Order: sequence, then C-alpha cells, then structure tokens
Amino acid sequence: MQQRVAVVTGAGSGIGRALAQRLAGHGFALAISDVDEVGLKETVDRLGPHVDLLAERVDVTDRDAVVAHGEAIDARFGRLDLAINNAGVALHANALEQRHEDVRWILDVDFWGVVHGTEVFLPRLIATGGGHLANVSSVFGLVGVPKQSAYNAAKFGVRGYTEALWGEMRLAGSPVSIHCVHPGGVRTDIARRARVGASEDADHTAAVFDRIAMTSPDEAARIIIRGIRRRRFRILVGADAVAIEGVQRILGPRALGLVASYLERVERPRG
Repeated sequence: MQQRVAVVTGAGSGIGRALAQRLAGHGFALAISDVDEVGLKETVDRLGPHVDLLAERVDVTDRDAVVAHGEAIDARFGRLDLAINNAGVALHANALEQRHEDVRWILDVDFWGVVHGTEVFLPRLIATGGGHLANVSSVFGLVGVPKQSAYNAAKFGVRGYTEALWGEMRLAGSPVSIHCVHPGGVRTDIARRARVGASEDADHTAAVFDRIAMTSPDEAARIIIRGIRRRRFRILVGADAVAIEGVQRILGPRALGLVASYLERVERPRG
C-alpha cells in the first residue's frame, strides 16, 4: 500500500505546525509550506528525520508558487490524500481607519490563499480517487465582529466558497470529502503578528486575545483531524466556537449585539 500524503499550508507555526506533527504521528508523508522560512525550518526540526517530508517556502497569495508546489508534490509523492488550506493572517482595525493595502493583504492571504490551494490540490485528490480537502475559516466566519471587518470578509468568503464546493462535489458524485474549519480562540502567535489600525494598541490587542484564547494548537489539530476522519463538513474548534455557533444559529442577527457587548468588556483595559 502506498503511504498516504497530506499537504498543510501555513505549517511554520500554530495550528499548521500542530497539524503537521499529528499527521506525521498518524503515518502520513507530508508536504508542508509557509512564507516564514524560519518557522518552517523549526517545524521540520520538530518533525525529525524519520518523516517522509517535502518542505517548501510558499507564498499562498502567489498562485504560480502554489502551482509549483503542487508539481513538486507530484514529483515527490505521486499522490495526494489530504489537503488542509490553513495559512492565515489577522487584522484588527475599525473599517473606516484600516489601510486599503492591509485589507487587500488579508483578503489575498486568507481568502485567495484558500482558493489557490483548492484549485491546485483538489484535482490531485480527485485523481488519487478520494481523500479530504479542509479549508480553514474561523469562528469569525460565522458572526460579524467589531474591528474585524476585513478578517470577517475573508473568513465569511472561505465559508461560502467551501459550502458551494461541498455542493458541487456532492452533485458530481465525487469521492472527495469537503470540510470547513471554524477555530475559536487558539493560543497561537496570530494576534502578535496581526496588523492593527492607527488607533489600536498592538500589545493590548495581543493581551486581550491571550485572555480569551481557550484552545491549544495541539488540541485544535486533534479536533480538526477527528472531524475530517468523521467526514464532518463544519468542524468547530473549541468550546467558544461551539457556543458562538449555537448563539448565532438560535438568535440570528441578535447575536451581533451579544458579541459586541462581550468584546467591549474584554477589551476594556484592566486596572
């Protein structure tokens, strides 16, 4: 039997690194990528020498680079069984003060990165004869949040794109299983690496995120892999994601007020 092959984008830190480690533990050969070469090397070092591994610097906003990565996967492994489009960035800013180039940046990474990965990896999954494609959205792909308009736009876009893709695969009778992942607060460096608006304090924003992030990257990876194995389309990561999805489903637009009030309280400086 041929070894199963998984691709993970954004594997240089956080959830992507934890996914790579868990998938290696499940016996997968791995094709991992990140724009951060230092972080990617650290992931490679943590995986150790016994993992069948292809690691490449890839900027997911560059479609040609993602296409070349797919070709490298073909040359190295000749098959693909699982693709997780995980690469993502964050922006914390009021809609009227955020810079246009920052909005374009987050949409390029968080939305177009998923589209590029899907266009490159899905045909390879189909050619293998099945497997799984998972696109990482966010709990902010379920409910709108103040100071997250650009991030909401990208993550709602991933959700809508992936829901349509699920329908298309079903209508085509495709054996590929489609998944949309919605992490809540996961203790990664995404908030510290986020861009912020002119009136926002980057350190305060990161501190607030640290207070409300409930889930470790390893636990997030465990939940995601379990959801994929169970062929769940919507994978909620963390108790906060489960709670927000439930509130949004029950209250509809009224949930926006609850979310805004909660964030107003947690963002208030302590002391």
